[in-house]
Amino acid sequence: MKIHFIAIGGSAMHNLAISLKIKGDEISGSDDEIFEPAAGRLKKYNIYPKDIGWHPSRINSDLDAVIIGMHARADNPELIKAKELNIKIYSYPEFIYEQSKNKTRIVIGGSHGKTSITSMILHVLNEVNFPCDYMIGAQLEGFEVMTKLSDASHILIEGDEYLTSPLDRRPKFHVYKPTIGVISGIAWDHINVFPTFENYLEQFQIFANLIPDDGVLIYCKEDIYCKQIAENSTGKHKIPYTLPEFILKKGQYIIVDEGEKYTLQVFGQHNLLNIEAAHSVCNRLGISNYSFYSAIQSFKGASKRLEVVYDDHEKTLYKDFAHAPSKLKASIAAVKEKFPNRQLVACVELHTFSSLTAEFLKQYAHSMDKADLPIVYFNPHAIALKKLPLLSEDIVFNAFANPKLQVFQNAQTLFDFLKSLDWQNKNLLMMSSGNFDGMKFEHFFNS
Repeated sequence: MKIHFIAIGGSAMHNLAISLKIKGDEISGSDDEIFEPAAGRLKKYNIYPKDIGWHPSRINSDLDAVIIGMHARADNPELIKAKELNIKIYSYPEFIYEQSKNKTRIVIGGSHGKTSITSMILHVLNEVNFPCDYMIGAQLEGFEVMTKLSDASHILIEGDEYLTSPLDRRPKFHVYKPTIGVISGIAWDHINVFPTFENYLEQFQIFANLIPDDGVLIYCKEDIYCKQIAENSTGKHKIPYTLPEFILKKGQYIIVDEGEKYTLQVFGQHNLLNIEAAHSVCNRLGISNYSFYSAIQSFKGASKRLEVVYDDHEKTLYKDFAHAPSKLKASIAAVKEKFPNRQLVACVELHTFSSLTAEFLKQYAHSMDKADLPIVYFNPHAIALKKLPLLSEDIVFNAFANPKLQVFQNAQTLFDFLKSLDWQNKNLLMMSSGNFDGMKFEHFFNS
């Protein structure tokens, strides 16, 4: 097929473009800006746009399809040209569904944990040689590209609840129509799309009700909203999961099952719950407990999920994707539990639309209480770009309801502060869905 991508630089979009190029399709694309690592990867496969920007001349009747990313706007000139020529237009979730409508679709949903769970399942399936297509939003060690479409009978999909495209206001995970659906946890997010928690919760109920009678809903019974969704869902088959039996020994987590012990490379009780979600899915696919737990021992984690940037005998620096209140709590608790005798400096960047909205900020109350030194950073320029009312340091300080909190608005000032600390017997946790305005974390501990 000859396929053009509008907004090819997105995480999922560029992965899909590369996977189709590898598969043998003819791929082109456009975007108004492309950042690393997408830029380098697109160049490697010779599908980086010749000129940055939107060029309607790239759209012609020879195209079999156009795939549009969420970053593009409804008035995109290439999109308008594609409509005029009556070319088939897909969002990438629609395209994934079209390519997998005759497969068993395993869709992992939830406000938190879905990337880790999807990555865990894929790791185990790869270890036991279970053929499966996939679409995941984060890079996983050992995989060149995080999207695969083949003749496999199953596909594993990370099911984001954000909107499908500028033309389709449905959440992505509705479009995939799950055969096996997982809900890992529910905590309000995306206030710009779901203005109330009730509206947000409704999206998960719709997701659960899309599962057919011969499918199954797998859910975390530790989460009251997951339990509520499961109780109200129309499906026949529902499997709850909870924490496995485990031992915490010298900072290492060891799962105990049927007398066998399995030492993990990941840590934190939130990851134990993620493992049990993955375990339930793999059991459903016929993979035994022994095979699953043996394979999960070598799982090192997905990119930017409590990823070690620096480590020595007295301090560790973690980079983490956490940005929503529930994610902050889970990541902070995990590091404190692993290192109970080290102080924790935890720093979060407010980067998303929700986190930079004064009303939503109240959801962060007490989310950093377990940190010994909690820090919040935000850039007023990011607020201006999102066309939101400016935040003051006082608004942020009061929202987190933590008297120890320190607030910064300047990246260099934050960098200098962190670099000035005595790091003996301390850990640093840097949490953001952004990049702290390009801050080089590895330089904090350099003299």
